[in-house]
Amino acid sequence: MSAQVTTLDDFAAPTDPLTNAERKAYEAVENGKFGVREYARATDRSPGTVGNLLARARAKKGRST
Repeated sequence: MSAQVTTLDDFAAPTDPLTNAERKAYEAVENGKFGVREYARATDRSPGTVGNLLARARAKKGRST
């Protein structure tokens, strides 16, 4: 069996409410490609900023975690 990576583009509505930064952070962390700190280093952001991007993305997608 092969693992298939799912991205937000697979579920996105035509008027996706996420910003590019929120979308990229969400996809990178939720797909297990990066941890929050690792993604923060890779994008030259603070972990708090990445956490905020994730929180906003999750809220907009209807997830509370």
